[in-house]
Amino acid sequence: MSDVPVPTRSQTDVVIQGIKDMLTRGDLKPGSRLPIEKDLAAQLSVSRGSLREGVRALATLGVLETRQGDGTYVTALDPAALLSPLGFLADLQQPAHAADLLAVRRVLEAESVSLAATRITDDQLADLEAILARVDRALEDEDRMDLEEFINTDTEFHRTIAAASGNPPLAALVDALVGRTFRARLWRAISNRGSVREAQREHRAILHELARRDPGRASIRMSTHLLGVEQFSAEHADEDPEAG
Repeated sequence: MSDVPVPTRSQTDVVIQGIKDMLTRGDLKPGSRLPIEKDLAAQLSVSRGSLREGVRALATLGVLETRQGDGTYVTALDPAALLSPLGFLADLQQPAHAADLLAVRRVLEAESVSLAATRITDDQLADLEAILARVDRALEDEDRMDLEEFINTDTEFHRTIAAASGNPPLAALVDALVGRTFRARLWRAISNRGSVREAQREHRAILHELARRDPGRASIRMSTHLLGVEQFSAEHADEDPEAG
């Protein structure tokens, strides 16, 4: 027999797993009200204090919400809310690791644009065209162009494509990452003004493949586009864009 002790779960972990099991079995659904505290604690064989700790943890994760005087409810289980901790993790990454985040983003967006090419609506294509038209107008006076506004518009372009993928969890992952690479993208735009026009050309190429409903070519275009800023970040990992 092994002498290695079997780790014991905390009472809070028991609560979290118990409520998770109730959700996966369908005993609880989005919008469901949890049983009253006394009954749920007995059902899970935990103290009421441990139950409260577990509920608080699940509320922090966006799984539950407590309504004052009305009890605790399962949230809508929206993927964007449930995946928000990923954004927090990305915020904690050091600038030197920006290329790592950009590599993850590239993989995700290559898939999202591929899906979008088969599902995108005419209205969404029109939205993307309108986004790029704003950049075209700004590029008419490139020397006075607001680079931060360009990055915000770039972000809107990528988020719109992710939403058009029709896959809410994938769109939420892209959404969580695209805003967190703002600093790296802005640094590239400042260091290499030509990268703005290059990005616009690449955006146009992506939109062209989406309009043609070609998932393979759209994916290649997106991967190539995102690889540029990823490589720039890797090559300038030791530089501080806020220095000087």
